Amino acid sequence: MRLLIRWLLSALALLAVAYLYSGVQVSTYTSALLAAAVIGLLNMFVRPVLVVLTLPVTIVTLGLFLFVINALLFWAASGLLSGFHVNSFFAALVGSLIYSLLGVVIESALGGLFSKQA
Repeated sequence: MRLLIRWLLSALALLAVAYLYSGVQVSTYTSALLAAAVIGLLNMFVRPVLVVLTLPVTIVTLGLFLFVINALLFWAASGLLSGFHVNSFFAALVGSLIYSLLGVVIESALGGLFSKQA
């Protein structure tokens, strides 16, 4: 149940990113659902490999290179889907930052919601 709610809220977060920042466009809520799923899958399977491969650069930049990895995955998701478009790498960087901040809000809200039921 928590996964389903998180997925729906992540899609809403993508719509909020598109509303707040013009560099990211989401055509429909269905596109936002698909994009949230693709971003989640990329973060689950591709991100750990990229983090390990770029570990020396990440250490030299004191972790700031992780923002670049997040932006690349956000941009890659837009390349895989037709209803989700990111204009440029800078737009992907800004969009992924906003999406990550909204993700933190979602996680804190879900943590409080589901911890009361336990």
